[in-house]
Amino acid sequence: MPVSPYPPTPTTRELRQDALLAAGMLVGGVISAGLTTIADWYGEDQAPMWSALLVVAAVTVPLAVRRRWPAQVAVFIALVFFASVTLRVPEVYVVNITMFIALYTVGARMSDRRTAMLLRVGITCGMFAWLIIVMYRDAISEAGRADVAAGLFSPYVAMMMIQLLLNALYFGGAYYFGERSWAAAVQRFALEERTRELEAEREVTAAQAVALDRVRIARELHDVVAHHVSVMGVQAGAARLMIDQDPDAAKRTLAGIESASRDAIGDFRQLLETLRAPGGVEGESSSTFSVDDIESLVLASRGAGLPTEYTVIGDPIPVPDTVGVNLYRIAQEALTNARRHAGPDATADVRVRYTTDAVELEVVNTGRLLGALRPGLGQLGMRERALASGGSIDLRPRPQGGFRVRVRMPLARVTAEAVR
Repeated sequence: MPVSPYPPTPTTRELRQDALLAAGMLVGGVISAGLTTIADWYGEDQAPMWSALLVVAAVTVPLAVRRRWPAQVAVFIALVFFASVTLRVPEVYVVNITMFIALYTVGARMSDRRTAMLLRVGITCGMFAWLIIVMYRDAISEAGRADVAAGLFSPYVAMMMIQLLLNALYFGGAYYFGERSWAAAVQRFALEERTRELEAEREVTAAQAVALDRVRIARELHDVVAHHVSVMGVQAGAARLMIDQDPDAAKRTLAGIESASRDAIGDFRQLLETLRAPGGVEGESSSTFSVDDIESLVLASRGAGLPTEYTVIGDPIPVPDTVGVNLYRIAQEALTNARRHAGPDATADVRVRYTTDAVELEVVNTGRLLGALRPGLGQLGMRERALASGGSIDLRPRPQGGFRVRVRMPLARVTAEAVR
């Protein structure tokens, strides 16, 4: 059974409309019954007027619940229709109209389409069978009249053919318009469902976008704070130890702290400007850092007291902004972790390697022998950045002490564009 495009029960508005329809048809039926009786529609065999009033009430009052019980209303009105015409009750117009409305409602409202089809076909076949029987009866009773026996196209036969044609149009129209109304309701229901689904998807997408922005902002803040604060902390400690023994070296260290604080303020200002831009955080490409800026990280690492080597292997090739920012931040986090955890005698080696289809970054530091890897926000951020650029990353302690970070970013698409 198909899903009904209508609610299980009619709405208050629909019930009110049906009640008004039933009342209007009742008033019209009373007037029609009176005029038909006065016009002596059926001649000597015509039933009394009170029977017409009963028939009018019987076919109009059920219309008030036609959308609640369409099948029952259609069957009841069909039976009254049979009886009224058979008994020659002087009312034909309102009865025909209500019969049409009942058949239309079955087609337009019933969710069980098989039952709706069988019910309408059954009523239609019953009406035509009854019409043929009445036509045959009338033809036998008036067979002696000349106009009846005049031939195939006699006035009587022509009238009967008109009756058959009108009934075919009558019942066919009720069937067709009921089907069209149901199809339109189904299409409207499907459109409303799709609209609701799109609204739900839009809300989920918006929520995901907000969550991604929050993660991106948190990652940027972690990188900026962890790098600059750790550098300043290490340099401040070194300056405190050297201030009595070597004041000049302490001054140089304090100058490095001053420079690191300026860099931190610059990074924060850039991040805030990105957040204030229309559309929020548009992505990592809004940063001005690139692969070439990794060398400045190496210089800052040396200035912070961690001997660091820097090597570029291969011929540099164009790197997308997002990839460049992510590689810069991964190198920054790796060097920051080395200064914080490797120990006082540690060294670091940073290598950027270009191949035909990728760029690789490797940051290796010596120092303390590490046991089990303890994931933190820094490692999580590095993994997120590598995956965001479609790359892979390897984070592991070195057996001889220290730590290694190796990340590979594919650049096949960029290389192909450069070749063209």
